[in-house]
Amino acid sequence: MTEFVQVTTATESRQEAEKLARSVVSARLAAGAQIVGPVISAFWHLGEFGTGEEWQLVFKTPADRYADLEAHLLQHHPWENPEVCAVPIVAGSDACLRWIERNTEPDAQD
Repeated sequence: MTEFVQVTTATESRQEAEKLARSVVSARLAAGAQIVGPVISAFWHLGEFGTGEEWQLVFKTPADRYADLEAHLLQHHPWENPEVCAVPIVAGSDACLRWIERNTEPDAQD
């Protein structure tokens, strides 16, 4: 069975999140994207503590597509050094996992 991951990142605005989600899903690097927000983040950046409002993006993709998804996110993300994290999906409904697999094939048809 194919292994799957859930990948997250965040942007400063809803519009940036939607643009990034469209580019990833259109490129079939993830089967779909969920945008959650706004969320409040607390973080360290350049040696200083900060807080800010962000829009979180959640993608699901086969583990073997992660490197391509990460490269795409890093290239198209509005931030110079965005957080991009992946966690394994340890279980999921068969129909959902097959949907992810079908919709991330580079030559998939709608």
